[in-house]
Amino acid sequence: MYYDIHEILKNAVLDKASDVHITVDSPPIRRIDGKLQAYGDVSLTGEDTEKMAKTLLSDVDWQSFLEKGEVDASYAISEVARFRLNIYRQKQSVTFVARIIPDTIPTIQELNMPNVLEKLARKPHGLILVTGPTGSGKSTTLAAMIDFINKQEAKHIITLEDPIEYVHHHQNSMVHQREIGSDTEKFANGLRAALRQDPDIILVGEMRDLETISTAITAAETGHLVLATLHTNSAAQTINRIIDVFPPHQQAQIRIQLADVLEGIISQRLFPRTGGNGRIAATEILINLPSIGNLIRSEKISQIQNVMQTSRIQGMHTLEMSIRDLLQTGMIEMRAAAAYLNHVGDV
Repeated sequence: MYYDIHEILKNAVLDKASDVHITVDSPPIRRIDGKLQAYGDVSLTGEDTEKMAKTLLSDVDWQSFLEKGEVDASYAISEVARFRLNIYRQKQSVTFVARIIPDTIPTIQELNMPNVLEKLARKPHGLILVTGPTGSGKSTTLAAMIDFINKQEAKHIITLEDPIEYVHHHQNSMVHQREIGSDTEKFANGLRAALRQDPDIILVGEMRDLETISTAITAAETGHLVLATLHTNSAAQTINRIIDVFPPHQQAQIRIQLADVLEGIISQRLFPRTGGNGRIAATEILINLPSIGNLIRSEKISQIQNVMQTSRIQGMHTLEMSIRDLLQTGMIEMRAAAAYLNHVGDV
């Protein structure tokens, strides 16, 4: 049996998969509602996976893959979806993952995200971070926030992405999307250049290194709204991660800067919806109130969790509080959430 990669991807979109895995000695695998499921029962050969990867990559990306052994890219099927690709070698064979990016950008309400995200998106300047593990919906949340700004505000928005996922069209705002590797060499380069391109808002797909984090903080200090992602598990861990990236002699100054420019942190996880109809995000929201800023300056990050637990009226809550809300409304099931709760019997 020969698998057609376009048919695999189209069927994955129809079946509401989030990812497609292509690897040797296995049929294609889709992740649906967070679970891996085989598509067909005939295993792929090394020749199959290489042919599929070559079909999806441009000549330039294929050459880059041959030289480096891995490559990030994007691919679009007209009127179906876009796909974020990571193609790599394992056991000398070509393997890849295709993340499905829908054609339409969901709204903040459609994602069931807190309304405080709209308030954050309207901030004139500062730093907003969306965090969580890989596959937790960070890119979708950021896309929804950028789309909200695009519809509501007249701003110049520059995005730096690796690769470009959701495609934004000019609406009330002007949106310029730059892809790492083709439009600019790396995040830090694109971010430095963005400061000379008259932006109001800059989206950084991922703050990966000291140079990018430092430049993002500077951009937020100089009157821009910067939105970015980090692979961290909580708001408090996010603050510590940013500070720890810097050399010890700079950390005191960074605490002061971060306390001044941080507007909010959205940390999230995806859980299967009750009944198997897709997934929904549980969130942890930190708003940088004066009390939070003081804790950052005075190296009392461990106390932030307590402030979040008692500040729901200001728009804050912990991940556990959000999970309990979803359980109480029947949107998720206990078996999916139990590992994230301190006292399971209290729900």
